[in-house]
Amino acid sequence: MSDAIAVTNIMIVDDHPMIREGLRVRLESVPSLRVVAEAGGADEALAHAARHDVHLVLMDINLRGMNGIELTAAFHAMFPGIAVLILSMHDKAEYVMQSIRAGARGYILKDAPGNDIVRAIETVLSGGIYYSAALIPMIARPRMVDESLTAREYQVLEQIAIGASNRKIAKALDLSIRTVETHCLNIKRKLNIEGRSELIKFALEHLPKSGA
Repeated sequence: MSDAIAVTNIMIVDDHPMIREGLRVRLESVPSLRVVAEAGGADEALAHAARHDVHLVLMDINLRGMNGIELTAAFHAMFPGIAVLILSMHDKAEYVMQSIRAGARGYILKDAPGNDIVRAIETVLSGGIYYSAALIPMIARPRMVDESLTAREYQVLEQIAIGASNRKIAKALDLSIRTVETHCLNIKRKLNIEGRSELIKFALEHLPKSGA
């Protein structure tokens, strides 16, 4: 009797050939994963989806033609049986939330550890949803404070909400104090807040005090 391994057919959609090649090599090192198609833009991706038996799409956001979020929505409507997993360099909440609304089953950052992609694929194929750890703070919150903030800026704002100084924030997040100061300046600019006291007041009013 054969002990054949169930194989997952994957399509990689990214406008950089070298990234597609690197992903193909990484994925096909796993016996249960097989890359059956690659595309650099929307039209090509949709054509491959109609031609091949694709189970999951690894989708970049920056593409030729429509962007990856728009293409995710198109896949959700035209090929509801194909799961879409966003693989992007963008860590802004606006991209994550738009991807969720478009029907993506997860969102992985390109700088995440290599095993995360395989783990994400396995999670999605088993019916779950997967997000890079750095994105959890922004998607776990019922209401977004500001979708222009990055994942790291959310973490800094959470620390401010529990009363942490820049020095303590730097230690908690393994950052330099100068980097924390830069994040604070960016947060104030994006939220249109002037001073530290106003930033603390905003954090206390909008974020949970537990820092969880």
